[in-house]
Amino acid sequence: MSRLEPPESRTLQELIHRLRQYTEGAEGRDTFSTAIDGLSILRSDQVNRPAHCLFKPALYMTLQGTKWATFDEKRYRFAAGQALMVAVDIPSRGTVTVASPARPYLGIAMGLDFVIMQEVAEEIKMPLAVSGKPKARGAFVLSLSRQLVDCAQHAIGLLDTPEAIPTLYPGIMREVCYWLLKGPGGDQVSQIMIMANGHDQRIIQAIHTLRDKLSESTHVTELALAANMSSATFHRQFKSVTGMTPVQYQKQLRLHEARRLMIFGSATVESAALEVGYASASQFSREYSRMFGASPRRDASSWRHSQPKG
Repeated sequence: MSRLEPPESRTLQELIHRLRQYTEGAEGRDTFSTAIDGLSILRSDQVNRPAHCLFKPALYMTLQGTKWATFDEKRYRFAAGQALMVAVDIPSRGTVTVASPARPYLGIAMGLDFVIMQEVAEEIKMPLAVSGKPKARGAFVLSLSRQLVDCAQHAIGLLDTPEAIPTLYPGIMREVCYWLLKGPGGDQVSQIMIMANGHDQRIIQAIHTLRDKLSESTHVTELALAANMSSATFHRQFKSVTGMTPVQYQKQLRLHEARRLMIFGSATVESAALEVGYASASQFSREYSRMFGASPRRDASSWRHSQPKG
């Protein structure tokens, strides 16, 4: 399997050029949705202050510049030619550390279909047995191969012919899954696949429960009971996957969802707090300010005013 060539790689430079064209003239934005569901283009023309964000299950490719993200106490740095693979919804804190108007940070977030990945793993008879290596968390960094960059270029190329996306993009996703499993980080990818079995599957189900029932008071003992684990085992397994405790995870998910409701919806501070399960708007405001560095009202207003018009 071919590793990604240096910046002189023609395919890489063509892809960077396409991403610059796609995102040019939209100052104030850092994430650009596309006609492909789950595929976004990332750009930053400057180094940013660390901020909280929510990573979805996806492959976050860095093609130019450098970025880092922290899950609990572990920091993941992914520079040009690397990608961060995330297996579950994980609240994080991170930033772009290498970028400028002349050479902006450019990347692609490609949502992963783990059903397709499971199918591909079975077709190529990829052994998914637990190895003696340390168990993978819900996120890790891998090196981009030339084949994965080719897949990204093909995906971006489809944006020119939107009518072809439903027919051709699933094939690109199968190819991405194949090269992830067969590449240098294949062992770590297979460890992520093991999350479909045993304790990890029960942890992922608990993550889904916390995500889908944000407004409800869910106790760790109830989640552990549903997972058929002791509270201590559940707590340890949960932290090994997400990098944080269940209580920390639920709190961060609630605050991220409240922020989304205020920024992209019509929610007020009070209605957003209630929607995600806070009985006290003042407590919500305190915890929100502690996490995002500004009050809910000021943060939402500042974000809206920073976005390009039209």
